[in-house]
Amino acid sequence: MPRDAVTLREVAQAAGVHPGTASRALNDETRSLVRMETVERVLEVANRLGYKPNLLARSFKTRRTHSVGIVIPDINNPLFPPMVRGVEDRLFQDGYVALLANTESDPDRQRRIFEGMVDRRVDGLVLATARRHDMGIAELDEEGIPVVLVNRVVEDRAFSSVSVDDAAGIGMVVDHLRSLGHVRIAHVAGPQEISTGYARYGGFVSAMAASGIAADARWVRFSESFSIAEGELGARELLRMHDRPSAIVAGNDMLALGCYSAVERAGLACPADVSIVGYNDMPFIDRVSPPLTTVRIPHYELGVRAAELLLRRLRDPESPVEVVSLAPRLVVRGSTAPAQARREAT
Repeated sequence: MPRDAVTLREVAQAAGVHPGTASRALNDETRSLVRMETVERVLEVANRLGYKPNLLARSFKTRRTHSVGIVIPDINNPLFPPMVRGVEDRLFQDGYVALLANTESDPDRQRRIFEGMVDRRVDGLVLATARRHDMGIAELDEEGIPVVLVNRVVEDRAFSSVSVDDAAGIGMVVDHLRSLGHVRIAHVAGPQEISTGYARYGGFVSAMAASGIAADARWVRFSESFSIAEGELGARELLRMHDRPSAIVAGNDMLALGCYSAVERAGLACPADVSIVGYNDMPFIDRVSPPLTTVRIPHYELGVRAAELLLRRLRDPESPVEVVSLAPRLVVRGSTAPAQARREAT
């Protein structure tokens, strides 16, 4: 008999148990209801016969599809693939299949994706797209869809999330630049409606004050998106100033790459004229010239931890909200150098 033709009844018969007992033994959620020696016997028989459960049939009985939606804002951003891989690997261990969708940071597209995921009866969602005030997520909650945020938080901390301590990360950046003698430090900030952009800007202001220098509003530019184009636009404006900054803290690595372009177009050099620091340490960012000094976040671990929080919610819908914050690490490379004394004289 072919592998995929083995039935649950045949497994039960070979194991000497009732089909209902075999079903409970093969299901992670009901296995604890069966004696351990029986579970082991059923699993051994199922493996030997090559039994494959009918997940579709199971979904009608349990109202579970064993599928989870992963929604990201920009599929072209190298930050997200290792994060998605972490989510997918952890879900796969528990028999879940991941469905990936890309919003292109478009709220209308996100709404349609949410609707499609609900129509496909996903068991839960892992979202890397949340804004600080996001009504779409509240609507998912009203539909009874478990949601976990990754690399994002919402303002009221109403949903479980796994993110990074962005304020601490930016604090490391400011401390590093100050140790190199920089005083005129600018910030090309990310969108303020997104938690990462907001937290990193707040961290910049606090870290500057703690270093004894108030952040100068003239040297802050707010971007509409975490993109190379927006980074170049913000940095170009800063570099046109008579008392231009000697260092730029970018809200993420994509913005930092835009800063590189602006420095080159202005006929300047990094880091000789302008030091640049990014955030995220996305894959291959150490291959640019000069290699980018940046803040490393644990991309894969963020995904794994987010999947674990979602699995916990799926096992126990009444489990409390958990807000997890992982530690970042500064990675110093060639894009930062000591400030030129003549530029930093006060």
